[in-house]
Amino acid sequence: MGAGAGYTGPPSRAADADPRPLQGEPLSLDLLNTRWIDGGTRHDLLDGLDGFAVWLAGHGLLERTGGATPAALAAALGAREALEAVVADPGDDRARDGLNAVLARGRVLRTLGPEGPVERAETDDPAWLAAWLAADDYLRLVRTAPDRIRACANDECVLHFYDVSRNGTRRWCSMSGCGNRAKASRHYARTRHREGR
Repeated sequence: MGAGAGYTGPPSRAADADPRPLQGEPLSLDLLNTRWIDGGTRHDLLDGLDGFAVWLAGHGLLERTGGATPAALAAALGAREALEAVVADPGDDRARDGLNAVLARGRVLRTLGPEGPVERAETDDPAWLAAWLAADDYLRLVRTAPDRIRACANDECVLHFYDVSRNGTRRWCSMSGCGNRAKASRHYARTRHREGR
């Protein structure tokens, strides 16, 4: 595959190939979740163009962005780094500057169409569209409920989620994964404590 070539394979096949344990989060957090740990092994879906194509396809962005090109992947990696920094410390000026640098690459163009108002994201370079959309999505989450942007409570997990539970008390990326491991760990600790008496 040449330097300017990008993966534009069938979106349905690419979307089906997504190996990540947590999917379906808002775009900004889903970009963060392209890195995960499974059985102590670190994984990165964006370690190449094929994985990047899987991520783009999963969000219907593969064709809209012109495919998984090296330039678009570099932009997405930059956006992921900026999002990671600002999610870790929203009060950090450098973290905000990093996210604002991504946001400066695009805008929302609003027009009046035959059916009413129309909004379209525009970027100064098409390679930045997916990165910009992810950064813009983070602003939407912050505007809506910033306290619902969470990291999994499992110290060995690096995944993030947007808590949409009614009472806002979700702690785990998934109950079936990290939640069950935490329950099992607590049960084991209680059992060991009782046995030690």
